[in-house]
Amino acid sequence: MTATPMNQGDRVGDRRASPGETPTAGGPGPLWGPVKKFGRMIKFEHTLFALPFALAAAAIAARGHGLSIARVAGIVIAMAGARTAAMGFNRIVDRHIDARNPRTAGRELPSGAISLRAAWALTLIASTVFLGAAAALGPLCLALAPIALAILFGYSLTKRFTALCHLFLGLAIAGGPAGAWIAVRGDFGWTPGLLMLAVGCWIAGFDILYALADRDFDRAAGLHSIPARLGVPGALIVSGLLHAVTVAALFALAPIAGLGAAYVIGVFVVTVLLIYEHAIVRPTDLSRLNIAFFNLNGYVSVAFLAATLIDVLFARGS
Repeated sequence: MTATPMNQGDRVGDRRASPGETPTAGGPGPLWGPVKKFGRMIKFEHTLFALPFALAAAAIAARGHGLSIARVAGIVIAMAGARTAAMGFNRIVDRHIDARNPRTAGRELPSGAISLRAAWALTLIASTVFLGAAAALGPLCLALAPIALAILFGYSLTKRFTALCHLFLGLAIAGGPAGAWIAVRGDFGWTPGLLMLAVGCWIAGFDILYALADRDFDRAAGLHSIPARLGVPGALIVSGLLHAVTVAALFALAPIAGLGAAYVIGVFVVTVLLIYEHAIVRPTDLSRLNIAFFNLNGYVSVAFLAATLIDVLFARGS
């Protein structure tokens, strides 16, 4: 089973919830238990993977246009709403599959820690928040928001019929930087296009890596993924090629977007991180998938945002 929207990492190290878990005595209070359960269900902390690229796109787009705190807040709220809605929908439609997989049977829906009604409520509320934030960001953002939701929700169904589900996930998450650009500029062009290509291939590439953990279950359950189709060696090759496209797109962005040395250095750092990620995941040794996901890919997104901000705000004198 492939990884979920904006949460590729819960293939590896997924925490199994206790159905009756409640706050301990002296804890933060009775509301904290449900908050923790919903947070675990959607892996809210993994927004780190998508949000930095969206903020980088907004920073590049803002040169010569300005960027208010309210607009930045709108982008962040839209991203959080879209991701929460996508994760909620994914958990709902995959609940029976998750229940059959020993690795995911302890997730909140199959274990009964969260009810189906509550999961639907969260998904609908998050969708409404996303649509409201899109409306506040402008008419074009609002017009495109239902399409974005359709792609995000549609990803959860693709593993049932195509091994290219990883690319569909990449497309779904690549909408983040594109949407941030449109929220600032109200148009589209080569810069957001290259960012979409880079992010889409990056996400698809490491989603393939983490689909390795479920390749045997996918085959037995009749689900589709690159590892289930090509095996471990083939999946590693495809992932590496996708990440090579990511690096090429990020370097190509520099002259097109007028970015300088600080940005290029940041892309070199991203390149080294991706090379190391592939170096520690071998066909005969998949034991370090946790490190590759939780650490290295988090560093990739943060390094890219930091380099872009330094270049835009300081090195370029903007």
